[in-house]
Amino acid sequence: MSVHAPEASAPSTAVGADTGRYDGASMDAIQQHYDLSNDFYALWLGSSMAYSCALWDGPDDDLDTAQLRKFDYLIEGARATGARRVLDVGCGWGGLMDRLVGTHRVGHAVGLTLSDQQADWVRRHSPAAVEVHVQNWLDHTPDEPYDAIISIGAFEHFARDGLTRPARIAAYREFFARARGWLPAGARIAVQTNVKGNNVRMDRQTVRDLLFIMQRVFTESEIPDLAEVIQGSERIFDVVSVRNDPDHYARTCAEWLAGLRRHRDQALALVGEEQVADYERYLSSTVGHFERRHLGLARLVFEAI
Repeated sequence: MSVHAPEASAPSTAVGADTGRYDGASMDAIQQHYDLSNDFYALWLGSSMAYSCALWDGPDDDLDTAQLRKFDYLIEGARATGARRVLDVGCGWGGLMDRLVGTHRVGHAVGLTLSDQQADWVRRHSPAAVEVHVQNWLDHTPDEPYDAIISIGAFEHFARDGLTRPARIAAYREFFARARGWLPAGARIAVQTNVKGNNVRMDRQTVRDLLFIMQRVFTESEIPDLAEVIQGSERIFDVVSVRNDPDHYARTCAEWLAGLRRHRDQALALVGEEQVADYERYLSSTVGHFERRHLGLARLVFEAI
């Protein structure tokens, strides 16, 4: 999961901002967040260990069921059920891959992450049909094609904060071009990502909270505009479907916050008061960012041309 304020008008100062070369969040920045503690995240993410927006269905739904529904939605959108090989870009703690091989009869699932602790979790908890690499997608060279690709909550890290809009689009286009090279014609890729919302009117506290998240929680990362993601895919993939579910992410973050507070004493023992307080502020403020449409949550399906 990642959040970021809407784009500022100041010019970019990032090295390589207009080169067209991928310039996403560094491994150090990713590990600063995701390698905090597997046991800490396990306290409040739920049994799926999914650190991304769930797909809710009614007021009586529970977090674990909603997360599995999200996995199924993206798997079915990518037409990955029964596939021989599926790639998960930004695989987290492996919940999607477990669902692929355990429920959707996928022969082999390959996951990419930049987090050593996530990879260690996958190797200890996932079945033999799941393979994980600590590797940037830019460095991934598969031995044979995939039948489908799914990426959940990784796009936010594909462009470093401070890049210009053309540079961000170039980074996303680089990803889509590489993904197309790993797929046969007609195969699909399903993407879930935070996107900038259309409500740019913010009070001072909202701005302070967004800056806090940028500086203390998700460093070096940039939320895309929905149009940037789609533009990055043009003439490489056809857009099959798009949906925006900000209310679903507001509810997901509220569930996470409640879980963290239920287990606060255990969390304090694992990561300390400062980290727990930071996560409480980040999760509580993010509920409002989605409710007020400062952020959106896009679920997209593309088909290889």
